[in-house]
Amino acid sequence: MKKGRAGKFARPYRVDDGRRFRLKDIDPGDTAGLDDKKGARAALEEGTEAMAEMQERLYAQDRRALLLIFQAMDAAGKDGTIKHVMSGVNPQGVQVFSFKAPSSEELDHDFMWRTMRCLPERGRIGIFNRSYYEEVLVVRVHPELLERQRLPPALVTKEIWSERFQDIRSFERYLDRNGIAVRKFFLHVSKNEQKKRFLERLDNPDKYWKFSAADARERRHWKEYMSAYEEMIRGTATEYAPWYVVPADNKWFTRLVVAAAIIDALEEMDLKFPKVDPARRREMAAARAELLGRGGGKDGGGRKAGD
Repeated sequence: MKKGRAGKFARPYRVDDGRRFRLKDIDPGDTAGLDDKKGARAALEEGTEAMAEMQERLYAQDRRALLLIFQAMDAAGKDGTIKHVMSGVNPQGVQVFSFKAPSSEELDHDFMWRTMRCLPERGRIGIFNRSYYEEVLVVRVHPELLERQRLPPALVTKEIWSERFQDIRSFERYLDRNGIAVRKFFLHVSKNEQKKRFLERLDNPDKYWKFSAADARERRHWKEYMSAYEEMIRGTATEYAPWYVVPADNKWFTRLVVAAAIIDALEEMDLKFPKVDPARRREMAAARAELLGRGGGKDGGGRKAGD
């Protein structure tokens, strides 16, 4: 996946105006006509190399940051996608946060408080494995979770979801205006493929740790979740913080689309290494002269005269 071609590859799955979006228009098994897993792996390796190069510029420039948000049903492949796509980047420049069920302290704050504290610094890539979007997904499907947030009753109206969409759009606009680019990924797995992956986990003792009976029970709410995801994307997809609805029945293709979208986002930043001003050049020239033994105070071995 070479630079310059990534945007074209990822763009069919990008949603930056949700008004006409319909989840049924996205096939979880889509591979864009590709069936070459080996070729896809080679393209992914090529993409991670390009990503590593641009990440170094992002870090050196120290003016922008990139926030990647991953949402999906269980077993859609979030963890594996993050692991494989980010395998070639410098871990010092990446911050990954996974958000589980909120603690009592987090429930005593506004719904975006716990994620706000984890935003990436300038020069870094931040990854949210689940995020504040859980507040318009699982909380919407399970209204009893909203009751635990102890909001004033007058604020809990039928408009609360559209109000949260508005709050999220405003927050992401704020991030964009402060140099943090936001790219969001919904890994769209089919119900049948999820069932297959759950059964594979149950057949493999080494995968037991990945399985929870609660995950299987949530399948009963599949239709409600799909409706919540569609409304979420329709309400929060913007030009400055687009969603990528990524087919997730084929993990190799999922990873390729996500890598392409990240490369495209970094390319849009027009990243460059910082220019060195004349004073800094003189300082570097003096350091070079000293290292080469022309500074007048050291011998060729780098020791002070008389040592």
